[in-house]
Amino acid sequence: MEKPKIIVILGQTSTGKSDFAVEIAQKYNSEIISADSRQVYKGMDLGTGKITKKEMCGVPHYLLDVVSPLKTFSVSDFKKLADKKIEEILKKQKVPIICGGTGFYIDTIINGTVYPEVIPDKELRVKLSLKTTTQLFDILKKLDSERAESIDKNNTVRLIRAIEIAKTLGKVPKMEINSNYNVLKIGLTLPSEILKERIRNRLLSRIKKGMLNEIKKLHDMGLTWKRMNELGLEYRYGALYLQGKSTKEEMIEKICTETWHYAKRQNTWFKRDKNTIWINPTNKIDKDEAFKEISNFLK
Repeated sequence: MEKPKIIVILGQTSTGKSDFAVEIAQKYNSEIISADSRQVYKGMDLGTGKITKKEMCGVPHYLLDVVSPLKTFSVSDFKKLADKKIEEILKKQKVPIICGGTGFYIDTIINGTVYPEVIPDKELRVKLSLKTTTQLFDILKKLDSERAESIDKNNTVRLIRAIEIAKTLGKVPKMEINSNYNVLKIGLTLPSEILKERIRNRLLSRIKKGMLNEIKKLHDMGLTWKRMNELGLEYRYGALYLQGKSTKEEMIEKICTETWHYAKRQNTWFKRDKNTIWINPTNKIDKDEAFKEISNFLK
């Protein structure tokens, strides 16, 4: 039997994936599943750049606001929910679009990989918690260089968890290019200087709209500063600013610099796959070519 068709829109942060996915969804009778490891959390809107109801333009979106940020959400959790949503969308005779920048999330869908649940090793965690993020990153790099390419190397919790998995399994399982789906992957890319400018402007816009108030509200609701540190750059450095441990200017520069480094790691991760069609979303010729590819794919 022919495999069901899905479209994947991927790429670095701030390249305009959400807007482009909506454009495709409107044109091809589609619904969108978010593949973003932070947008699954409730109340984390401005800090993660979560699409608004207005920006959705009536297109249904899934796997946003799934769980409280007080809890953790794994790639295995994502796969279970995403597969279920894909099935529901297909039953409606619509085309599922996976849209996001979390490479692990996207790979687990398009490659059909199921990650084994690794039981936490308390003794190992205590030992690793005494090390700096630089030391942890070096350990992970030796154990699993491929995972090190995509991870936030300043996130202690994720580094320790990745080391824990790598030590238990040898390394993260190799991807098997076999999925339950026939997949068309379109990657969005922009020149470096334009992307850097977008990252800064996007951050300034979020701050203006109340990102710091969002962080304070989350803290008031019970999210610890320690947990905030685990939830990504905007929350980590925003929390430091709200605690009086940095100036606003230092916060902005730190977030911009670290986001750019993260974008470069995203690029390394996504460029491994030679089957992705890469386009500049600001270029009309590129976009028209992408629409042509989608039309041919869906025939």
